[in-house]
Amino acid sequence: MDRPPRERILLTAHDLFYRDGIRATGIDKVIAESGVTKVTFYRYFPSKNDLIRAFLDFRHEGWMAWFRDAIQRHGGRVGSGLMPLVAAMAEWFRKPIYRGCAFINTVAELGGVLPDVVEICHQHKQDMVRVIAELLPDGPNRLQLANAAAVAIDGAIVKAQLESQDAEEKQSLQSLETLLIALDAFAESTPAVKAPND
Repeated sequence: MDRPPRERILLTAHDLFYRDGIRATGIDKVIAESGVTKVTFYRYFPSKNDLIRAFLDFRHEGWMAWFRDAIQRHGGRVGSGLMPLVAAMAEWFRKPIYRGCAFINTVAELGGVLPDVVEICHQHKQDMVRVIAELLPDGPNRLQLANAAAVAIDGAIVKAQLESQDAEEKQSLQSLETLLIALDAFAESTPAVKAPND
């Protein structure tokens, strides 16, 4: 309660939207749990759609910061390969509150209703691809392989939601590792791009 009102609203909405879903979370619940008045809420967020966009921006900044940090903590370096992504995902999948990807979930809920939300989510995934691409050696297929790795990660994210939270071995992670090993092998077998004077 010692945080500024806008921050309280946004943090509350973030937790509720991610845990319960956007459609299932009414504005009145966000107002009650953030401890603000309706007047204060609507001063910062004139509509629920404004709050949804702010939630996605907030989630993007926080998740991408965590993603970069997790990759580094698990040994990720420029051009070193994709394996740190498995450990990073394992860390995320085992968090007490894991409800999959907020961006995939949002598109599933609202993609047909709020087209600009789809664009926000698309940009999030593109930023994720750029971070993944840095792990691959320079080559003509670097971005294509990073996109393939991102698709594998998204598949693992969805599959992890179907698995027991306390399962010792997660098939989602095993499958992800298999796919990333194959992508790393393909990247290593592709000649690097040479400078014009080489």
